[in-house]
Amino acid sequence: MKKFFAVATIAAMIPVSMLAQAAGQHKNDETNWTGFYAGLNAGGAFGSSNARTGTVYSSTGYFQTTSVPVVNSVGNQNLSPVGYVGGAQFGYIRQISPKWVLGAEVDFGAFTTNDSASATAVYPCCSPYYFTVTQNVSTDWMSTVRARAGYAVSKHGLLFVSAGAAETKLNYSSLFTDDDIITTESASASVLKTGWTVGGGGEYALNKRWSARAEYLFADFGTVSNAGNVLTEYWNGSTYTYPTTVFTHTATLKSNTARLAVNYRF
Repeated sequence: MKKFFAVATIAAMIPVSMLAQAAGQHKNDETNWTGFYAGLNAGGAFGSSNARTGTVYSSTGYFQTTSVPVVNSVGNQNLSPVGYVGGAQFGYIRQISPKWVLGAEVDFGAFTTNDSASATAVYPCCSPYYFTVTQNVSTDWMSTVRARAGYAVSKHGLLFVSAGAAETKLNYSSLFTDDDIITTESASASVLKTGWTVGGGGEYALNKRWSARAEYLFADFGTVSNAGNVLTEYWNGSTYTYPTTVFTHTATLKSNTARLAVNYRF
């Protein structure tokens, strides 16, 4: 969270003197938004993820019948990946009337979010023995391809909405352990996920070349699944496996991104 505020502050402060000077040179002519543009952005991301580690009962498996529902309940965890974003965008918009603009934009940059959850419970059959489920969800980058539509609310102000596709690499890991003779099961996945995104914001033209904007994006990247590994038990110097004790793992990811941007129009 501290990183987000640092990045957002820097993004806002770096161009202050340059943009203030540009704004001072702004003429009274209405802005013509038509053309290609490129710029930089920075901000924060606040996500949500439902991560699930579950298992099934088997007569030849590791768990008692009463243990399976408790494992499944404890393994249903809600995570809140939080982090920062920052990158570059490139696009084109065309003013199709004095008030309306249409265009498209591509962006790519850091999307550094992370969160973990861990929960412990006692086996109903075998107190005081207990187990723990730990899960983690993280991302490193994000790119989007979006259509944009805007409406000029003043000579230099533009409100816009955007929608399109978003892509990221979703990293997920899960670890099951218990203290009954040291038993473990784990899973991990790093999957390229393509989802959808929608958002909007406002942009202000400081002069014929420079503009600044604030933007919000919501993205849904769907679900990543993993069958996991075989449950392994270590006891009295020997290793035992339980292939009929099948674990499944899933994690979803949705994100809310708020960012500031500066664009240069060619």
